[in-house]
Amino acid sequence: MAETADVTDASFESEVLQSDQPVVLDFWAEWCAPCRAISPIIKQLAQDYDGRVKVVKMNIDENPQTPGRYGVRAIPTVLAFQNGQVVEQLQGARPKAAFEEMVQKLL
Repeated sequence: MAETADVTDASFESEVLQSDQPVVLDFWAEWCAPCRAISPIIKQLAQDYDGRVKVVKMNIDENPQTPGRYGVRAIPTVLAFQNGQVVEQLQGARPKAAFEEMVQKLL
């Protein structure tokens, strides 16, 4: 059973940009209620797409560089990466179907 991995500013390049799989990255913070609301959806995506899509999370309070680099101004923000490039972005709490659709486009 796959779990979401935590990514840091230091590990971002190797874990996300150089990944041989598409990556879904959830920018979140402990104090963010909408982030907590979508957390079960993000975990479910990691399980459902294990081996096909890498699902990771980044705490923006502990890792300020990467969110700034990608213009993240509100959380939750979920970015989809393919071959090191952002191909889609979702912001705010959304229904599971919106995240499923994002992941399907990566496959």
